[in-house]
Amino acid sequence: MEDIPRLGARVVRTEAGDVAVFRTAGDEIFALRDQCPHKKGPLSQGIIHGKRVTCPLHNWVIELENGQAVAPDEGCTGVYPVKIEAGKVLLGLKQA
Repeated sequence: MEDIPRLGARVVRTEAGDVAVFRTAGDEIFALRDQCPHKKGPLSQGIIHGKRVTCPLHNWVIELENGQAVAPDEGCTGVYPVKIEAGKVLLGLKQA
């Protein structure tokens, strides 16, 4: 978990595509497909605020908990299950 900076992200490359693993200021961990539902911008490069990330391309705001775009925008990106064990982030590769 310490490899992911607070208010930062790391990208995990998988056969299914890139997954962005985010760490909030409160040390919560979330994982989303690393594509904004708008124009496929890299969410891992966005700004994290609370439990949301803002896409760096067009400022769409995405909920980290469920991958949903915040109104008035519409859309969703894939969410992956994560858990922490002994300080390590375990990532499920099936979308929740």
